[in-house]
Amino acid sequence: MKEMIKKKLSLLPVQPGCYLMKDRQGTIIYVGKAKNLRNRVRSYFSGTHDGKTQRLVGEITDFEYIVTSSNIEALILEMNLIKKHDPKYNVMMKDDKSYPFIKLTNERHPRLIITRTVKKDKGKYFGPYPNVQAANETKKLLDRIYPLRKCRALPDRVCLYYHLGQCLAPCINEVNPETYKTILEEITRFLNGGYKDIKKALLKKMEEASAQLEFEKAKEYRDQIIHIETVMEKQTMTSTDFTDRDVFGYAIDKGWMCVQVFFIRQGKLIERDVSFFPIYREPDEEFLTFLGQFYSQANHFKPREVLLPEAADEQLAEQLLKTKIVKPKIGQKKELVRLAEKNANIALTEKFSLIEKDEERTIKAVEKLGEVLSIYPPYRIEIFDNSHIQGVNPVSAMVVFIDGKPEKKEYRKYKIKTVVGPDDYASMREVIRRRYLRVLQEKLPFPDLILIDGGKGQIDAAKDVLENELGLDIPVAGLAKDEKHRTSQLLFGDPLQVIPLARNSQAFYLLQRMQDEVHRFAITFHRQLHGKSVYRSTLDDIPGIGPKRKKQLLKHFGSLKKLKAASVEEFQALGIPKKVSETLFERLQS
Repeated sequence: MKEMIKKKLSLLPVQPGCYLMKDRQGTIIYVGKAKNLRNRVRSYFSGTHDGKTQRLVGEITDFEYIVTSSNIEALILEMNLIKKHDPKYNVMMKDDKSYPFIKLTNERHPRLIITRTVKKDKGKYFGPYPNVQAANETKKLLDRIYPLRKCRALPDRVCLYYHLGQCLAPCINEVNPETYKTILEEITRFLNGGYKDIKKALLKKMEEASAQLEFEKAKEYRDQIIHIETVMEKQTMTSTDFTDRDVFGYAIDKGWMCVQVFFIRQGKLIERDVSFFPIYREPDEEFLTFLGQFYSQANHFKPREVLLPEAADEQLAEQLLKTKIVKPKIGQKKELVRLAEKNANIALTEKFSLIEKDEERTIKAVEKLGEVLSIYPPYRIEIFDNSHIQGVNPVSAMVVFIDGKPEKKEYRKYKIKTVVGPDDYASMREVIRRRYLRVLQEKLPFPDLILIDGGKGQIDAAKDVLENELGLDIPVAGLAKDEKHRTSQLLFGDPLQVIPLARNSQAFYLLQRMQDEVHRFAITFHRQLHGKSVYRSTLDDIPGIGPKRKKQLLKHFGSLKKLKAASVEEFQALGIPKKVSETLFERLQS
């Protein structure tokens, strides 16, 4: 343990607060909260830990802390710090999906619409629905029964909906506000679970129409009843009341947590959400952090009631969410929590083998790579490759792998600007210089390892720029290919030597994936540029001939051969000025 960390540990206060762990580049990699900062932070640097916690601790070179006045304040601060710094070891809610609602607009002539955003606009919102299809089905059903307007802006004549009896035609008729009030009350009752009463009323109307021999009208009522049964009664009831609630249950195993959430709307289980993530603290603390992020960052609708498992801190959760929190002891609600926990256990058991397999292919492969190269584990690797055809349209590409996985938002493409002809060494020098000058200027994170898709010449060019021009000390390795263009050797060291790596090891497979990915990215970019240049013609370089005139000329003459045989007068006949026509004629003849 570093002397600086030892000194800082001895100064930690016995108070609640948040701590921020940093790596050797000063990047915040983990944010946590504690009731007692001294005990919690010291626990990371003492005793034994599982593999993933050891990995976190192995990256920590410094930490800082913020003291708070209470535990709930620490929890809220932790959520804000996670949102601000996006630490790689924290639980981050990446899912930004939002659920659809049915909205009754607050307008003179109200409408029924589907929306994913809830605003304070005096409209009435019903939902959320499990998906947009369920919301659409329900809206279609209501459109059949209640004749509200469908158009955004009132037209100057009636539409088909009026003739179908599905609109009151406010565009030509004056609609009594009381009529709207009655319709809105019925729709509200319907969407709040009172559709069975509506169904009974429709059944009565159907019988009356049938008794009066109005069979067409009776058939319409019958169809509406069938639609209600199809759309509204196909789900199994899960509770006897119609309170909107979310039910949480979690399971832990081998340092991982699975949280299952059941969304219950109008007494029905409409959907569930499953999340898996590693944990580094006590399960109840990790769960509370997840709970806060679940509603603040993932755009989830906050219901009137949230059911939590027995181990959760009820008071902290209520202060955090500002909604009714229930930890049921008996009855149907307790069964729902048990069901969520049971599902979490099953999901975690099934997922764990996949998690372990993924770690073997990624993070453990990265650590093995660091081991064979005798360097710090290269959690961030940047890989470069050049692409050209005999020096034409030379380009280079960089892809980034973080923790053994591609980070596509950090990929970069480069057009070679200073090199003429097929010179891979000069191209590599230019790209390395451009990339790491920007890293220095913008204070971007440095890679733990740079990989060059090429041999000794490209590696030496990259190292020369880094060390002698930029003064950077970053390990550089090369990936050589065999005659079949497959990854064959890892080159590293000074002088360069082949690093022995088993062909069937996950570290070697990782190198293959990285080399294939950078080659794919570079060749795709080159093809795009080359494709654009292929479609250029002689006409593109003539002053006064733009895309429109070029199209006009080719359409009129049919081919470049016929165009070349044309005269200045023929060009002028198409409306092209005399001077441009003469220049065009001269260029075509030359």
